[in-house]
Amino acid sequence: METLTPAGSDTVRRIVQDLKGRTGPLLEMLHAIQAALGYVPPAAVPLVAEGLNLSRAEVHGVVTFYHYFRRTPPGAHTVSLCRAEACQSMGAERLAEHVKRRLGVDFHETTPDGRFSLEPIYCLGNCACSPAVMIDGRLHGRVTPERLDALLAEQER
Repeated sequence: METLTPAGSDTVRRIVQDLKGRTGPLLEMLHAIQAALGYVPPAAVPLVAEGLNLSRAEVHGVVTFYHYFRRTPPGAHTVSLCRAEACQSMGAERLAEHVKRRLGVDFHETTPDGRFSLEPIYCLGNCACSPAVMIDGRLHGRVTPERLDALLAEQER
């Protein structure tokens, strides 16, 4: 199993200490860890479990149940493709197949060079401009495969 750096371990311990007194703090802790480290490293699970007096299995179960939590470091750029019904009805499935081929990865994966992570997202709130894509937190609507290629090319520069 991967180990945390001393700084990463300190970060996780600080988050656990700061939040353990709250009601139902597990999800909040996991969000804070991911915000601080970019993902929830498997080596953080025992620290969280110990801090909350939970089993490692309980914490691992929550991390793996919610697709939002990453268990591997993200790429330099995150491409989130809307998978909700409005976007699907406007071509998001075709767009998904295109971006998977273009990047050579599936959802929840990162390109081998570490440049892009591809994530599904279930509604970006941009239904009137379907299909929608978010790249590094920036929302784009009415995205075609050609437009997505241009957006990715901008990030590659």
